[in-house]
Amino acid sequence: MFAAIAFCALLLAPQTVEFASGSLTLKGVVYRPGSPGPHPLIVYLHGIGNEYGKEIDAVAEAYTRHGFVVFAPFRRGQSLSAGQGIAMRDRLLREQKEHGEAAARKMQAQLMDGEQMDDVRAAADFARTLPGISPDRITIAGNSFGGALAVLAAARLTGIRAVVASAPAAQAWKNAPEMRALLLDAARHARVPLFLFQAANDFNTEPSAQIAAELKASGKPYVRKLYPAFGKANMDGHHIGYFGGDIWIADVVNFLKEAGAM
Repeated sequence: MFAAIAFCALLLAPQTVEFASGSLTLKGVVYRPGSPGPHPLIVYLHGIGNEYGKEIDAVAEAYTRHGFVVFAPFRRGQSLSAGQGIAMRDRLLREQKEHGEAAARKMQAQLMDGEQMDDVRAAADFARTLPGISPDRITIAGNSFGGALAVLAAARLTGIRAVVASAPAAQAWKNAPEMRALLLDAARHARVPLFLFQAANDFNTEPSAQIAAELKASGKPYVRKLYPAFGKANMDGHHIGYFGGDIWIADVVNFLKEAGAM
């Protein structure tokens, strides 16, 4: 599932690790550059789908060639953490079937600020114990729902230096008022600088625009980038955070340097 990436910056094949989130034992994958450490760390958060092997491999390639260790944790019930709790998508589909779309969207926000953030916090705590990393240079990053969790982490977590969020909640934004309110409130209370980016052909570019506006109004440090269309379809644009590393990595690296995260 997670292949060794064939370029010289990676010293070893990705390493699967385990970490605790409450009573659950979750898994994640660690990618390391070939250069000597200690290295800055990216904790990279996936979306709510099932498998993210090629996506995380692509993200890891972009970051490790710039000297980052990448830790990709899998939240409860998803991918390598299957069997540990119930995956969020399964819970939302059941809620939608039983109580309707509005109830599912409300549950999504509740889970996001509840058990999903619990898993992110547990992953960040575990990441600080990884050998060869600088525990004071940790960035939370993510795409789609993972990007939304990264924005929330900017207000919820301590001990991190920065957040990089691509396509945060772009598919859900229009019909998810509770999630919108949660993320805009997180922007008002952000503790670290944020880098927000999307492709012009994402499903909806309002999330990064509105989050950036809230950050600006609250006097919080941030950068927002709207890149040209990536690929042809909306889903291609939505996945720029995974597969468009050649487009955004220089901007992200410059941002993280200024934030003291590398």
